[in-house]
Amino acid sequence: MLQLNVKNETARLRAVVLGTATSNGPTPTLEEAYDPKSLEHIKAGTYPVERDMVNEMEAFNKVFQKYDVKVFRPEIIQDYNQIFTRDIGFVIDDKFIKANILPDRDRELDAIHEVLDQINPQNIISAPEEVHFEGGDVMLWNDYVFIGTYKRPDYKSHITARTNKEGVEFIRDLFPNKKVLSFDLVKSKVEPRDNALHLDCCFQPVGLDKAIIYKGGFYDEAEYSELVKIFGMENLFHIEREEMYHMFSNVFSISPDVVVSEKNFTRLNQWLRNNNFTVEEIPYAEIAKQEGLLRCSTLPLIRD
Repeated sequence: MLQLNVKNETARLRAVVLGTATSNGPTPTLEEAYDPKSLEHIKAGTYPVERDMVNEMEAFNKVFQKYDVKVFRPEIIQDYNQIFTRDIGFVIDDKFIKANILPDRDRELDAIHEVLDQINPQNIISAPEEVHFEGGDVMLWNDYVFIGTYKRPDYKSHITARTNKEGVEFIRDLFPNKKVLSFDLVKSKVEPRDNALHLDCCFQPVGLDKAIIYKGGFYDEAEYSELVKIFGMENLFHIEREEMYHMFSNVFSISPDVVVSEKNFTRLNQWLRNNNFTVEEIPYAEIAKQEGLLRCSTLPLIRD
């Protein structure tokens, strides 16, 4: 059995589900695009090809092997995008919570049955249909759970709005001892530079007391200020609009002092090194074209 344990974003990682880019399928049509960044690259003819994405994910996998992390991979579904395992579920403490995601992505959960079969069924939680959340919006920080959401009345018509207020309340009821804070995110169906698809597109903790943040990703400055209060302005690395577009906040921590980052994130990687992090740089710019990066490709199961 797997003894699930995840309490924050940075404790030493022991087991993880890493997505796969194998048999990723043809380039989507414009109508099939789920997000404005994919749309941009489909239109420009620069949408990533499978071979490049497989190589990028293999580079990520090698880092996990280097740090002796147990890696599970999904079963391959023919011609299907299974890169972003973060969307399909997440672990809080010892509970695996199945995400209520875009309906045509249910098959991705079936593809990790090897993992689910090793979890005590009492610890696998499903939410009612009207409750929406995806793992990219759910961020753990010890006593806190930070949740990205979208509170506008046009929620239903926004394909980029992935977590609703019912999702926030569901987590709050499930974990009454945690402080659950929700953040109204800026969304756009057409401009990826103004679309915080998930909370990890504009915020993520690193180390024991630091975080990467994009102020423009938050509708409400008061909610942004709550994070400043929790972490302290001096511990925040503020990213610019273009850096948010390239997904600077979507790195991934293997431990409090080891961060996997994209090799082109020069300014961020320098800041991390200046703050005594080991930075494992890998190429991930092709996968980034689908508006997801390193955190999106992982589903942590066990952290110390």
